[in-house]
Amino acid sequence: MRGKYFTRKDNLELRCNLCPHYCILEPGEKGKCSVRRNSGGNIVTDAYNNVSALAVDPIEKKPLYHFYPGKNILSAGSFGCNMTCLFCQNHDISQPSGLIIDKRSRMITAVDIIKKASGIMNNIGIAFTYNEPVVWHEFMSAIAEEAKKVNMKTVMVSNGYINPGPLDDLLPLVDAFNIDLKAFNNDFYRKYTGSTLKPVLNSIRQIKESGRHLEITFLIIPGHNDDSKEFEQCISWIADTLGKETVLHLSRYFPSYGFTAPVTPFSTMEDFYRIASDKLDFVYPGNINMPGIMNTVCPGCGSIITERSGYQVNHMHTVDGKCSECGKQIYDNFI
Repeated sequence: MRGKYFTRKDNLELRCNLCPHYCILEPGEKGKCSVRRNSGGNIVTDAYNNVSALAVDPIEKKPLYHFYPGKNILSAGSFGCNMTCLFCQNHDISQPSGLIIDKRSRMITAVDIIKKASGIMNNIGIAFTYNEPVVWHEFMSAIAEEAKKVNMKTVMVSNGYINPGPLDDLLPLVDAFNIDLKAFNNDFYRKYTGSTLKPVLNSIRQIKESGRHLEITFLIIPGHNDDSKEFEQCISWIADTLGKETVLHLSRYFPSYGFTAPVTPFSTMEDFYRIASDKLDFVYPGNINMPGIMNTVCPGCGSIITERSGYQVNHMHTVDGKCSECGKQIYDNFI
């Protein structure tokens, strides 16, 4: 499939303009994402009509807690990523070998994915997840366009490393985003993800300004991005730039792939939860059992809006997404 977002250079080289890497590709060469290549004078994508995973998940697993809580969503993943995170939990499909692609590849059209989603109980739509959706922009767009025809919702779980133009093209097609903010430190991004911080912050700001639903995930890795002062700066940026009602997920790290740092201590999770909660109304720790803290609580009157246990939800004091006690709007997207 012919890809978008590239310009021609001298000597048959092409420059991919999808993300801030701006890969310069000679004929036959693949970009950093491993699925976009120079072929026949065009950028082509090996991820079109090609999925590595297709499964039904609770929307809370994305994680999205304020976007149709309690509903299911059909999750689709392909191959490749434009970051090379040493702690990636899906490295087999995000940084795949040709053997893995051959083994896990499943050819399916956008129309067939929508047909599958239409037959699922309590399902609101499609989530683009598992690997990085940015690198299969064309296939994701095709699926989202089909979803809109039948009034399905679309969700993108992403690292946010995308150029403004391609992101602008996605915004009318994607209803909700969860963006991984991996650190608030450019050195961390360069050393451990093979990318840079500023484009991610720009994408987060662009999504917020578009009015699309936005939640953020921050994975806390001991000894690498767990400096409390730096995290305070991160929370201040989120509160000042995006608003104190921004939903933040704090995720507990477990050793994975090329990282052997110890599991995030319970005390660190508690400390970061306290720091974030000082400036943000909705903070949720993940990958950890902290009873009561996972509940959605009205910042106006303190009533429990939604009681949460794992991915199970029980709506308590809410009517049409508003607090039934004080009337404050909690969920803009609620059925």
